[in-house]
Amino acid sequence: MSSQSKASAILVKIIVGGISVLIADFLLRGVSLDSWLTGFLLAAVIILINFTLKPLMILLTLPITLVTLGLFLLVINALVILMAAELIPGFAVDGFWWALGFAVVLSIINGIFGNSLDSDR
Repeated sequence: MSSQSKASAILVKIIVGGISVLIADFLLRGVSLDSWLTGFLLAAVIILINFTLKPLMILLTLPITLVTLGLFLLVINALVILMAAELIPGFAVDGFWWALGFAVVLSIINGIFGNSLDSDR
């Protein structure tokens, strides 16, 4: 795959992810975005965190993930959302449970769109 097609694939992933973030923001009252532009920035930051930090987090928590039969990955997804909330002004989450709900709703919406905010797909 050429670098231009990789860049366009990432751009499409950010655009579809941004739309998914805006829909999830509309559905959940414990999550707030200042503007639509913040939603697209949030999608880009989530992709970046999923590419860099999430594999390390999964590796470090592998024993508890195995014991919980993979359910701990939901906690990791919520932590990714909370990290993104700290990094992006204009994006606020009212706590861990809202971050967990946002991550689940975002995964469902991205599944419907056929998009994944994980960077390896």
